[in-house]
Formats: sequence, C-alpha cells, structure tokens
Amino acid sequence: MSTVHSTRGVVLRTIKYGDSSIITSIYTELFGIQQYLVKGVRQSSKTSAGKASYFNPAAILELQVYHNELKQLQFIKEFRWAYLYESVLFNVVKNTVAIYVMELLQHSLKQPEANPELYYLIEDTLKQLDRGNPTLTGNLPLYFTLHLAAELGFQLQGNYSSETPVLDLQEGVFVSQIPMHPYFLAGQLAEITSTIAGLNFYNELENISLNKNIRRQLLEAYQQYLALHIAGFGQMKSFAILQEVLA
Repeated sequence: MSTVHSTRGVVLRTIKYGDSSIITSIYTELFGIQQYLVKGVRQSSKTSAGKASYFNPAAILELQVYHNELKQLQFIKEFRWAYLYESVLFNVVKNTVAIYVMELLQHSLKQPEANPELYYLIEDTLKQLDRGNPTLTGNLPLYFTLHLAAELGFQLQGNYSSETPVLDLQEGVFVSQIPMHPYFLAGQLAEITSTIAGLNFYNELENISLNKNIRRQLLEAYQQYLALHIAGFGQMKSFAILQEVLA
C-alpha cells in the first residue's frame, strides 16, 4: 500500500521514458535515494510546458510522493521548487561542480536507506556553491568528497602533524610512516587534506588557495579513497571535465 509523504529532494539523474515521461533518481530527506516515474512532463501542452526542467540534475525540490517500501519505482504526486538557483544553472564552472557532486553520489550510494544528515550536506553544498566565490567553488569538490566519506561512515581519523605526516588512504588514518601499499598522501597534500577535513564552515574554503595541479592530485586521491571503501565505485565521467574548467 502506497502512502503519501512530504519530503525535500535533490535530483541526481533523469532519463526519458516513453514519449512524454521521465524516470528520475532523487536523493530524498525521508527515504534516501529513490527512483520516480513522472508521467507527462515532456508533453508540449500548456499544462506540461517547462515541467521537465524541474528534474534537471541538482534541482532542489519540495515533493509530495507516494511511497511503497515493496516497490523500486515510486510516483510523485506534486512537485515545486524548494530553492531557485541564481548561478549554478548558468555558470559553466559551478554547473560542472554540481554535476560532479551528483555523479559522485550515484557512484557512492548503493542502498536506499534514509540519512537526513547526508541530505542536509548535499542541499547545503549546492546552496553554498550557488552563492560562493571562485575560490570556494574550486575547493568545494574536495570538501564535499571528504565530508561525504564521513557521512557514509569512513571519516578520516587523526590529523596531520610532525608525528603523523602521512595519510594512509587504505586505512583512512594519519600515520607516522609511508605504508607498504601505494594508497597514501604525504607532506603538503596530507596537510591540506587534514585542514579541509577539519573545516566546519563552507566560507572557510575561501581562505585555502590551491593551484590546479594540487587540486587534481587531491581529488584523484579522494576518489581513490572512496573506491577503496565502496564496492563497485567505478569510474567518474565528470572528473575529466571538472579538471578542464577549474582554474
């Protein structure tokens, strides 16, 4: 039996279905990641015009949904904007960061269970991206990837120090010596990681000045960290595009 619930949700991915409908993957506050069939939103009638745009990736929506625990495909009763972007949809760099965040979630979330704290992290990240300056925008993928790992249960342990100058990515802990495997960060890269992992506020990202090469190395390492801890993580398509657009 399906029951109706009100929930917020962030659109991860949408594909066309039939002549006029879509199937959309949404990370919801109440139910975690869910698949919804939305009928008729691609019709050219007056009532349907523009409705498909609600389901572009990274859209933040207020939803009334039918939910049945036994079904994999759910239905949406009503939808409206929960937040209107000022720049994410129009700024190429910010849009690419948003797409990276959405793809990262698709690769990382394997089960539909609810995690409200993760939902708030996703929504807050997108809102900060919308308002942030270029430095914050450039550093946001690093911040989000580390904080996503923490929400999924593998937060980095310890901090960078003269006694623990190496980050063992396989164990997720700062250690005193380089490990016997190739998955680690040392020196400046480990220190920056310790700083970003310890940030409590997004605006602190504006104070971290990194060049393109450092960001690339860090983001590659953080994706490796997720891949070491999430079975079937796979290859990120948006990573190469992100490297192109970030200064």
